[in-house]
Amino acid sequence: MRAVLQRVSEASVSVGGQVTGAVGLGLCVLVGVGREDSEEDARWVADKVVTLRVFEDEQGKMNRSVLDVHGGLLAISQFTLFGDARKGTRPGFVDAAPPEIAQPLYARFCELARERGVQVAEGVFRATMQVRIVNEGPVTLLLDSKRLF
Repeated sequence: MRAVLQRVSEASVSVGGQVTGAVGLGLCVLVGVGREDSEEDARWVADKVVTLRVFEDEQGKMNRSVLDVHGGLLAISQFTLFGDARKGTRPGFVDAAPPEIAQPLYARFCELARERGVQVAEGVFRATMQVRIVNEGPVTLLLDSKRLF
């Protein structure tokens, strides 16, 4: 499972002009599910996202997690995180999980984050979405449950 984590002062997602999820201070997380992923991968990414210290303390050091700052998490499913653009000019997505595998694991990621105490807002799985963020910092990190990067 892969995630692009962005620290935000606010973020929202819309489908067809209707806002389906929004957060103030917190994280916007694009979540991609790979063909070989399992619940263990969802758990690793959820635990990492909610405990990663990317918010500043009083001394300006990144010492606080989204839990510590009582922030929200906007989760967006994003199969293109498994795109392979090494050959040609059009990416391939053979490493992305098919929807029947990806949707339950994406939902489990969101559930696990909620169980840890984070308020989670979501996009709509498989929908064309418009995502608006104010990236604070900017702080953007890449996560991979297989530790490929």
